[in-house]
Amino acid sequence: MTDTTILKDIPALPIQEEEYELVYERPSTMVDTAMHYCPGCAHSLVHKLLMEVVEEMGIQEKTIGIAPVGCAVFAYDYMNIDMQEAAHGRACAVATGVKRLMPNHYVFTYQGDGDLAAIGIGETIHAINRGENILIVFMNNAVYGMTSGQMAPTTLPGMWSSTTPDGRDPAFYGEPIRVAELVSQLPGAYYVTRQAVNSSKSVRKTKKALEKALRLQEKKKGTCLVEIIANCPSNWKMTPVQCNEFIDEKMVGTFPLGDIKVPKE
Repeated sequence: MTDTTILKDIPALPIQEEEYELVYERPSTMVDTAMHYCPGCAHSLVHKLLMEVVEEMGIQEKTIGIAPVGCAVFAYDYMNIDMQEAAHGRACAVATGVKRLMPNHYVFTYQGDGDLAAIGIGETIHAINRGENILIVFMNNAVYGMTSGQMAPTTLPGMWSSTTPDGRDPAFYGEPIRVAELVSQLPGAYYVTRQAVNSSKSVRKTKKALEKALRLQEKKKGTCLVEIIANCPSNWKMTPVQCNEFIDEKMVGTFPLGDIKVPKE
């Protein structure tokens, strides 16, 4: 009797399928493609959070995003919603036109600090002062990310950048602009908060803030701004882990986290 014959006489064991718990699934509101952001960059994470909220609210067909120049410009490659590109700094102006033409849609801008707090500060302030019913997602990583890490309006005192190799000197360059505190004084600002994404706890808070801001558009009371303290490993010259520590040790000292202006019920 051959070995093959012996094997044939042995009854086959039943195949037991293992049950796995699904802990994460790409939201349908994200395009099924690999992101090209630098390793550890916060943009990919915030994209996911924002699109998870859109999916969970069931508003994919009624959401329009505006992305300007800078790293933010790639948002429309990954968000599976209607997107419109704006010129550098002009996202709030474009969003104003879109929202006024389609007032029943959810409209948001997705902007970096070089875009919003520098060339676009005028459009930002006037849109909020008018109380345009939009959400502004403001990514604050304290540098110009796409163009080699130059000093931004949000660069910390003493912080190195490609244009401040000895660190930012407030006596020469001025203090960093605290955008959230600045715009919270405007009458058209309805909800203003500053969050971060450098820990699991902060990520959950950021997602809740984004959802709250989008839901508040239904009340048509004014502008919502969610500032997110983010990292830029490539331009900070740090590992992602070091970036997370830098946010806790340095960034939040200048840009404290939490709600700055909340709606009056």
